[in-house]
Amino acid sequence: MIDRIAWATVAVADQDVMRGFFVDVLGFEVRTDTEMWPGARWLEVAPPGAETGLVLSGAADFGREPDTQYPIGLVARDLSTVVDAARTRGLTATDPESQGWGTFVRVTDPEGRDLLVRAAD
Repeated sequence: MIDRIAWATVAVADQDVMRGFFVDVLGFEVRTDTEMWPGARWLEVAPPGAETGLVLSGAADFGREPDTQYPIGLVARDLSTVVDAARTRGLTATDPESQGWGTFVRVTDPEGRDLLVRAAD
């Protein structure tokens, strides 16, 4: 049986731009950034101490279009810090909104996808 989820993958148009978004805006660390084969790169990022990583896959390297949605949702202790970091870099971020399942913000990444970030319980 499966023990854990090791990573999720999102196909992106520009791995360097998206690396900057995840590292500089969201505070992720780069776990792996290496060539898989000539012309293809494995770029995995994750929050510090997280068990599961996110692979930012170069869509063109695999003959794909960039994904339009994220396969993940994130959790943050301080949503205002996330919103401020995004807005400081010229990105769109909503004010916190509360629903029955939690309080969250949406941050639009540099390629136009909305990422949902929920407040930690």
